[in-house]
Amino acid sequence: MDYRKLETVCRRAALEAGAKIMEIYEADDFEVKSKSDESPVTEADEAADAMISAALKAAFPDVLIVTEEQADSHAESAENFLIVDPLDGTKEFVKRRGDFTVNIAYVEAGVPVRGVVYAPAKGRLFYTTADGTSVEETGDLALDQAGALKPIKVSTPDNNALVVVASKSHRDQATDDYIAKYAVKDMTSAGSSLKFCLVATGEADIYPRLGRTMEWDTAAGHAVVLGAGGQVLRFDDHSPLTYGKPIYENPFFIVTSPGVELKDA
Repeated sequence: MDYRKLETVCRRAALEAGAKIMEIYEADDFEVKSKSDESPVTEADEAADAMISAALKAAFPDVLIVTEEQADSHAESAENFLIVDPLDGTKEFVKRRGDFTVNIAYVEAGVPVRGVVYAPAKGRLFYTTADGTSVEETGDLALDQAGALKPIKVSTPDNNALVVVASKSHRDQATDDYIAKYAVKDMTSAGSSLKFCLVATGEADIYPRLGRTMEWDTAAGHAVVLGAGGQVLRFDDHSPLTYGKPIYENPFFIVTSPGVELKDA
């Protein structure tokens, strides 16, 4: 894979999709439908998916693209593949809460090695550069020229005063019980893959997820965390979370700075 080309194409695709999503988000009304699993899908999901898929196919015609909105792709597999969630956090989008993201990642041999997470309503853009390190881009976020790039790095945590991030829409008693095992200084909540990015930037030390997720929900954020020196581990045995699993479904997991002393499940 040409990582420089990958960085350029994925960054631009995320920004273009984000602009389309915001156009729909800021409209007076938009259509919301239910998928077979009763999760919501909007015209923004579908429009962003079409734009990103077209850009990736044009640039990387020989690479498998797995995307949430194209069910046929969920039955395909390859050692190396692109994986997309065109609008992660649809519930946040529908409620107009702003915590939604565009996620694009590239997986090699089970590891998400490059990724882009763009939160258009918040104007925050995170990605792994061609050399594998993670940055947050600031400024105008122009399509054809990157702005200022700020390298990001996970925290050096104080295990007696941890900052924990958890889901806005999927918080449950099991998650609260696990968090209670730690010495917590502060709790924050966020939607979509922004939780990964808060760990990647050091704004939070740990994010436990005890709920169902799919690989397109997590791969881009996972790549950003790895490029910032963090870890994404299975909840059950603390081994690295891998990709390309059957139907692209994840087990429970923990996103963490390596300095956090993890508690058993």
